[in-house]
This record gives sequence, structure tokens and C-alpha cells, in this order.
Amino acid sequence: MIDPHGDRAVYRQLADQLRADINSGEYGPGAAIPSEATLMQRYGVARNTVRLAMVMLREEGLVVTHHGRGTFVRESLPIRTISSDRYRAALASPELGEYRTEVTHQEVPATAQVAALLGVAVGTPVLERRILFLDGSLPQQLSTSYIPAELVAGTPVADPQREPWAGGTIGALAGIDVRVTSVREVVRARMPLPDETRSLAVAVGTPMLTVTRTMFAGDRPVEAAVDIVVPGDRGELEYRIDLDG
Repeated sequence: MIDPHGDRAVYRQLADQLRADINSGEYGPGAAIPSEATLMQRYGVARNTVRLAMVMLREEGLVVTHHGRGTFVRESLPIRTISSDRYRAALASPELGEYRTEVTHQEVPATAQVAALLGVAVGTPVLERRILFLDGSLPQQLSTSYIPAELVAGTPVADPQREPWAGGTIGALAGIDVRVTSVREVVRARMPLPDETRSLAVAVGTPMLTVTRTMFAGDRPVEAAVDIVVPGDRGELEYRIDLDG
């Protein structure tokens, strides 16, 4: 219950109570949270206390508010597992997979970050590939990657109509006799940028998993992805590390 004399602000106590009710299943996915008036009466709190508690829960990604309808527990989303062996699997079985894509290609000058990853001079022409992956109507991943323009100019890899490629980028490059031999990834977590919030349809407070990737053909960097962005509420990273031999 709410203790108005406790050491935590009353709105935080109310948020704690509602969070516990959500986690216990009392309010399941898609269920309506009681109205402001109901919560005020049930817990003996002011309207502003209820509103501040709801702000906390929205920022945590637990609830969504639809104006004119009320506040609801967020629906559970299917989780996509991104495993460490996905590139090896793409080489072994280069299939298109179950996702559809929205693709934009353009030639741009390499920024300092892209140039450093690709080992080229700042301003070098690179092919920017922006790809939104969707599972049905649900956005799953946003990828912005770069390939030296001189490597793919005039080839099918530069044609956005050919996306998605069987075997992904590795399959695309293999089609022009560029064999990817290693991949380096750096994984981080951050909050979404405004464009990512819109493209990936994420709720307020949803963190992003981001992967910065560089593909190599021997010692030569041939592709850099900055960033691969996966909403934290619908993706997980799975890595296996073998220490024996």
C-alpha cells in the first residue's frame, strides 16, 4: 500500500505497486490500467501523483497511453535471437529468410567514422545501404552500412532492387567475387534517436541494442555497418565462446 510518510515519493510508490501488478500478471499484456479516478480512490492519492506514476511506467516501456482510450500494458513482442554464428550459417545455407525489407541506396562521402572503419580517406565515395527489416508489419532491425563505391560500382550489389540478398551482405559480396573471411562487431546499448523511434515504432523508454560491424576480405575492410539497431524489447544477442581448443 501507499505510505504518504515513507521515504519514497508517493508517485514512485504507486509506480512500484502497478509495476508489481503488471509483473505478477494481474494486468496482462494488452490489459487496461484502471482509470485515474479509480487509482486516486483506491490508493488515496492526488491526480498528479497518478500521472507521474504513469510517466514512469511509460518511460520504462511497460505501458502505452492512447489518448481518449486509456493506458494499457504493452503487448509482448516476439523476440528475435541474434546469434554469434549467424554469418557462418549464412555461408553454409544462403537463404533469403522470413523477413521483408525496405531499402534505400545512395552514394555519399565517407564520414570520419566510416573512413576509419573502412581504412579509406575521409570523403571517399561509399555506397550507403539503409535497410529496414520487418517481420510482417513489425519492424525488427534497422541497418545502415557502407561499402567502398569503387568496389561495387556497376555491379548488382549497387542495385537496391536486388535486396534482400540470399546470404545477406556476405552473399551479395560473394556474387562479385569478394569473399568475406572475418567479421568484427562492437555491441552497445543506448536510447533511440528520433528517426529510429519512428522507423522501428518503439515505445518511449525502449533502449536499443546497436552493433557496429566491419567485414573483412583478408586484411581489407569491405563493409562497415554503423549502426545495426535492434529494439531491446524484441531482440537478444546470443554468443557462444568455446574455451577448449
